[in-house]
Amino acid sequence: MPHHSQPPPHPPRQSQRTHHPTPPPYPRDYLMPWQSSPPPPPPRPPAPSANSAPAPGHHSDLRRLRTAYRLLRRVSTLTALGYFTLFLLLSGYAPALMTRPVGDGGLTTGLLLGLCQLPVTLAAVAVYEWTARRTVDPLSAGLRDRAGRLHPGTGAVPAEDRRTGADR
Repeated sequence: MPHHSQPPPHPPRQSQRTHHPTPPPYPRDYLMPWQSSPPPPPPRPPAPSANSAPAPGHHSDLRRLRTAYRLLRRVSTLTALGYFTLFLLLSGYAPALMTRPVGDGGLTTGLLLGLCQLPVTLAAVAVYEWTARRTVDPLSAGLRDRAGRLHPGTGAVPAEDRRTGADR
């Protein structure tokens, strides 16, 4: 027998997918031996009420609240970080200014600006709280009150029970 013969060709490969037939539909009252009662029907979604409020994301008061809060965050963050960034830039690019003595006690401009970092940060926090109480809190209280009227039982706190102002 010669060794140069070729093996017989393989038949073309068929797909390896196995076909799983879907189970036959059973009547709803059909019970398996281990079941004691038929499965409950799937819950129906609640029907939309006729007096439903618009979606919160599209409400103009909610947009105003988000805008006021965003502005508040940006101003406070930029105040504190802006001062610190200014201090770092002056330290790196204006060493002659930062080492200049202030007065007779040996205090330099850089040290004075560094010591002012804490009061500037505390002032940014104080302005944040004052502005939040003046602009953001009334907007959120109005939205909370309106949500409580439209959807009673949602846990909205009545206005007379809410602490406001300095006794917060």
